[in-house]
Amino acid sequence: MKTAALLCAAAFSFFTSIAGAQETYPSQPITIVVPFSAGGPTDTVTRLIAEPMGRELGQQIVISNVAGAGGTLASGQVAKAKPDGYTLLMHHIGMSTAPTLYRNLDFDPQVDFATLGLVTNVPMTLIARKDFEPSTLQELVTFVKANKDSVVYANAGIGAASHLCGMLFMNAIDTALTTVPYKGTGPAMTDILSGDVDLMCDQSTNTTGQIKGGEVKVYAVTTPERLGNLPDVPTTTEAGLPGFQVGVWHGLYAPKGTDPAIVAKVSKALQTALKDPKVIERFAELGTTPVAEDQATPEAHKAYLAEQIALWKPIIEKAGVFAD
Repeated sequence: MKTAALLCAAAFSFFTSIAGAQETYPSQPITIVVPFSAGGPTDTVTRLIAEPMGRELGQQIVISNVAGAGGTLASGQVAKAKPDGYTLLMHHIGMSTAPTLYRNLDFDPQVDFATLGLVTNVPMTLIARKDFEPSTLQELVTFVKANKDSVVYANAGIGAASHLCGMLFMNAIDTALTTVPYKGTGPAMTDILSGDVDLMCDQSTNTTGQIKGGEVKVYAVTTPERLGNLPDVPTTTEAGLPGFQVGVWHGLYAPKGTDPAIVAKVSKALQTALKDPKVIERFAELGTTPVAEDQATPEAHKAYLAEQIALWKPIIEKAGVFAD
């Protein structure tokens, strides 16, 4: 009888705690930390969902850009933040590559965070300076294989989406290229536009404007189907390189130990935001779509993170590119 009473008391305390968290959270503004510069693709995605999420939660959501170390600086800070639901992290595919890419990582993506839900999977576009010689993807592959020592590939820094896409491209064509890492997507794009570097693979949220404006040459999108906002750009499969497909997925995280009731509440707000007509419309303009509702859940996000870590580990190890 005494044991049963203790169990009942514990259960009552647990559910009372959950109910309390549901009623009082949030009582102050929430910060979503973005591990990249303002104006970049991940920042854009975060700002698009912040307003409808804040409306659903009844509190303002503030965006804090903490760039550096390929996203690991901000991630490490959030991992150590108080698990009260007021400091969250928006990160992209880099969360799944960091465990292999960084030898001295001070956090474990699968241990030190509570997953809140996937957000979107942004297509990548393989682009070049507008006067680059090859006209098609097949011509590009032939050209870079023959001129691998002189072709220069730009990326936004180790761990950035453009870095990962570049590794996958080089892996697909079994050719290593000279790579120049920049401190962000903006400087890399500037040098593509000026013709100082040759190639870059970056998210459609960052390249669509330049592609439509004829400022860069585009070879393919890295998706199974063509993009609605770039209907004339072939997929990598159509262009003759079916092994080169990648999307830059984004997910929302909280520090480990965050109350399950808060996790559920934020996840629900995320699901609501992803169904907002303005979010859907703006995502479409950028060449992407919100994930399905059943993917914007903590469980789906956790499973996908594990799958992606397993996928990228051998690719990074083969490339032999690591950071301290």
